Amino acid sequence: MKKYKVFINGEFIDAESQEIIEVTNPANGEIVSQVPSSSRDDVEKAIRSAVSAQSKWRRMPQIDRALYLKKIAIRLREQSDYFGKIICEEQGKPLSHAIGEVLGAADLFEYHAEWARRIEGELIPSDSPNENIFLYKEPLGVVTCILPWNFPMYVLARKMAPALITGNVTILKPSSETPNSALEFAKILQDIDLPAGVTNVITGRGSIIGNTLTTDPRINMVTVTGSTESGKDIMRSCAENITKVSLELGGKAPAIVMDDADIELATRSIIDSRISNAGQVCNCTERVYVHENIYDSVVERIVELMKNITFGDGMRDKNVQMGPLINHSAVKSVHDMVIKAIKDGAELLLGGYIPEQYSKGSFYPPTVLVNCQQSMEIMHKEIFGPVLPVMKFKTLDEAISLANDCEYGLTSTIYTKDLNRALFAANNMESGEVYINRKQSEAYNGYHAGWKKSGLGGDDGKHGMEEFLQTRIVYIKY
Repeated sequence: MKKYKVFINGEFIDAESQEIIEVTNPANGEIVSQVPSSSRDDVEKAIRSAVSAQSKWRRMPQIDRALYLKKIAIRLREQSDYFGKIICEEQGKPLSHAIGEVLGAADLFEYHAEWARRIEGELIPSDSPNENIFLYKEPLGVVTCILPWNFPMYVLARKMAPALITGNVTILKPSSETPNSALEFAKILQDIDLPAGVTNVITGRGSIIGNTLTTDPRINMVTVTGSTESGKDIMRSCAENITKVSLELGGKAPAIVMDDADIELATRSIIDSRISNAGQVCNCTERVYVHENIYDSVVERIVELMKNITFGDGMRDKNVQMGPLINHSAVKSVHDMVIKAIKDGAELLLGGYIPEQYSKGSFYPPTVLVNCQQSMEIMHKEIFGPVLPVMKFKTLDEAISLANDCEYGLTSTIYTKDLNRALFAANNMESGEVYINRKQSEAYNGYHAGWKKSGLGGDDGKHGMEEFLQTRIVYIKY
């Protein structure tokens, strides 16, 4: 069993607190590591370290900062199998998926390194004679990055890479469920000689150290991927100092299948999305609306495809398509939602049970519910598991109204061969991302941002990178 230390000011050191957190493999219930449950004193060390490093880092030419990001990308690719096993062990996703996540993180670091010569200000014409107006883009300072457990390495890169290329320094706080990958990643930072304090990694309970990481006046931005409730708490904490927040929160992505859709494309895309990471993805399909003319055909094909999905321990069986949920509590939450939906009138066609043969793990089978009604909890509350509720509709207007009847607005999808229908849906669905004839899966050069209670700000691309910048306007008379 591995025992880790926190990473502060370029070194692994013992935490002030003697308390530990045991990290469990959700596929078999075995304890795989112990990490420090940091105290507020540990957070103070990390903040001091970051503040001390920021002045020199922000003055470093952007192209020099990019070299560090490129080195990180190289190391991640070289060690993708190793990091894949770390993620598979702590988070449970199949090994091939975990390795893919690491390679995606490497791509993100490389992509943001390429912004080094593209972060630009503006020269603005003045209404006054003999005056120039310059607009500068400046780093914010110290950025707290609060990371989720579902994509621990990819989201680390998504937040850290743009923060560093724009001249900020970071404090990474990984989830207590999946801290190993972040602490192993810190070894890369040592290996490439990243200046001490530019990135620090501390572990611990959010209830203990989260408040310090969000209320300290030396923190200039907090970026988080997590639940909507967590986002609300963080906003309240950041209000103390009017600290900037960027929040990627929950989702309840609808998929609309029109009667002219390619049924095979639609159903395969929906299933691929729904079982991705065992359904533990904020932007994957959470509810399906099918036109009444093809409802029976689509449901039949969905059940057929879901029946063939294999699940199990992705470390021991390379052929499984789906791993476990993150813990037993998640299994209970998902199962309770399924049972409630059935009591409320939904019909269970597949799954809907807790597998006894995996009693030590946290598995839940692919599950399909039909005859669902919009009033049901399962059509509004985020499931975060491999459960697919299906409902029929008559008209496109009705389908869009149902899709928009939700407090979340992260992603949405429509399957249709009619360009007019596709564009009408794209212009009327209330979500930050709309997908047409493909599953939900964002590009790192796009912009991943939610509407409504799905978040504030966003990640990826030029616009995500600019979240980590602030402006300075300078007026010069001559």
